[in-house]
Order: sequence, then C-alpha cells, then structure tokens
Amino acid sequence: MTHFEYHTQGTCSRLITLDLDGDRVHNVRFVGGCDGNLKAVSSLVEGLTVQEITEKVSGIRCGAKNTSCGDQLAQAVQAASRVQRSGMSA
Repeated sequence: MTHFEYHTQGTCSRLITLDLDGDRVHNVRFVGGCDGNLKAVSSLVEGLTVQEITEKVSGIRCGAKNTSCGDQLAQAVQAASRVQRSGMSA
C-alpha cells in the first residue's frame, strides 16, 4: 500500500491524503472543508477502485465553482494511480 497526498485547488479543503493498494483506495482524509460531509465521502469511497470513484464524483461542482471536494478526490485518485503506475514515489 502506498500513501499519497494531493493539494486541492478551488475548494475549501486544502489537502487530500489516501492510500492506494493496487487499484483500491483506502484511508481517504480531507484537510479543511465541511468535516461531516467529507468524513461521509471518505467512508463511502473506502475500498472502491480508482475508476469507480472517478465515475461517481468526477465533474461534480460546488455552487458556482468549477470543481468540488468530490471532483478533487477524483483528480487525486487519478494522480495517485498515474504515479503508482509510473513507479515514481509520491
């Protein structure tokens, strides 16, 4: 299992941390943002694949913003997957 950190853009949350075990995502944590909602998101995506998370939350917007914490999570898991496939460290 590999640990990743993703600095978000355009959301109240500032950072997403997660572990990637192959294609399965675990231990998602948001720093900042709406605590209760983001704990729920983290719980709901536990054990899902990168593709499943991307399909569920990519493109979701928050109000007038072009992104959301969910959309940023999709970007985070995709970035982690690219890093893992390339063999680079996080």
